Amino acid sequence: MYAITFDIGTTGVKTCVFEISDTIKLLGSASEGYKLYVFPDGGAEQDPDEWWTAMCNTSKRAVAEAGIDASLIEGISFCSQMQGLVLVDKDGKPVRRAMSYMDQRAREELKKGVAHGIQIAGASIPILLKSLMITGAVAASVKDPVWKYNWVKNHEPENFKRVHKWLDVKEALICRMTGKFVMTRDSAFGALLYDLRKGHECWSESLCKSLGVDVKHLPEIINSTDVVGPLREKEAEELGLRPGIAVYGGGGDASLIGVGAGAVALGDTHVYCGTSGWVSTVVDKSIVDASAMIAAVIGAVPGYYNYFGELETAGKCLEWVKDHLALDEINIYLKKEDVAGSFETEYTNLYDYMSDVISEVPAGSGGVIFTPWLHGNRCPFEDPNSRGMFFNISLETGKSELIRAVIEGVCFHLRWFMEAEEKKVKASDTIRFVGGGALSYMTSQILSDVLGKKIEVVDKPQNVGAVGAAVTIAVGSGLISDFSKAKSLIPAVKTYTPNKENKAVYDKQYKVFKNLYKSNKENFAALNG
Repeated sequence: MYAITFDIGTTGVKTCVFEISDTIKLLGSASEGYKLYVFPDGGAEQDPDEWWTAMCNTSKRAVAEAGIDASLIEGISFCSQMQGLVLVDKDGKPVRRAMSYMDQRAREELKKGVAHGIQIAGASIPILLKSLMITGAVAASVKDPVWKYNWVKNHEPENFKRVHKWLDVKEALICRMTGKFVMTRDSAFGALLYDLRKGHECWSESLCKSLGVDVKHLPEIINSTDVVGPLREKEAEELGLRPGIAVYGGGGDASLIGVGAGAVALGDTHVYCGTSGWVSTVVDKSIVDASAMIAAVIGAVPGYYNYFGELETAGKCLEWVKDHLALDEINIYLKKEDVAGSFETEYTNLYDYMSDVISEVPAGSGGVIFTPWLHGNRCPFEDPNSRGMFFNISLETGKSELIRAVIEGVCFHLRWFMEAEEKKVKASDTIRFVGGGALSYMTSQILSDVLGKKIEVVDKPQNVGAVGAAVTIAVGSGLISDFSKAKSLIPAVKTYTPNKENKAVYDKQYKVFKNLYKSNKENFAALNG
């Protein structure tokens, strides 16, 4: 069968057309960006109409590249950013722009909701214990969607009066396609209101009451492999597809990127570096470390969880480097030539050029250390005031050292995740590395050196979310029996092993990296609080 998937990221959509049989073959793909509206008060929003426009444009281009008739496509699925807040009216239309998972305006709502009385990990003990018992996690971060919901209630009462349902990102798009109000189990878990106790598996009315949520605003919960409904006629025309195609639930990026990476067996660990970044290990029970903001989240694979720690500005740091260091506002480049317009010969893009340049810089970037907290941080410490910085710059420091330091800093933070996770769960000896960051041989090698582990990269690692979405169609349609088959369908194509000399350098710098937050916590608060 032929299927089309939409990977709805923070900065753009990747649309892919696959042929699914005993393998999953990519036939055509297209990408298009959209805006992330960031405000001085910590707000971060997106326009669902911009998501839809990008989907319509890329759908037609991906089908054309695939070289098939659009009428042959039988399934639609999704992989998307998670923990967004899309409040819609009875017609499924958003009452305001979507609030991104990065939004951190709801500080007062968080404080009034859980950050009072005797606390552990920023949450009052009664709420903490109740939440852990019911959901296996706790809404203790300003970025958790329940506080965004309450922020809208408190700051935009007229918009709030129009709310019919609370949806996440892909669910808003499913609603547009089918007219149905649903939420997959992984998205429901991300709302931190889902009762996962055996025999319950539904929205917790008790927890909703405690956290100020009207349970009537919450939609029907479904599986990632369920068919929500047929694609409606108007939306089919806009997408360039035929009406009636089965629209599947799909999953969030935290669920499906691991599936697309082939990390689906118990104990498998994968590292993702896209706009955000994370370390995730497959486990078979609910686990939480509230002090480090790490929890085992429900995934697409029934009976399994992903023990998961996230950095919200990983690849975003690399984008910042590209725009402001490698290709900056005053037209000063890495070398005395304008390489930005000359990639048709040696380089595919500026990221490839950056990888080659930093390969000439020794490990450790001349002692410079970068902290990747460009929009605050969540794990293993929660602090919306924390920020990025270059530490230990000297007269000998140049742009190349700064750029390499940024990549090393992201990898240091990923190591911090892994060490925090390994207090409760052992990471696998071989790590699957995916996302746009895995396209760089230098980033892959640096990650191997920093972690001290073997790194495997799959083919087209930037498309693994779309591959995971295709797997939900394959399982849901019965073409493959279960998610475990994904591992054999998605082999590694490159392997990196640690360089012992580089690891010794990184071990020394990593200790300093971890100290930088503790040493500057008060300074961050003074400047950004």
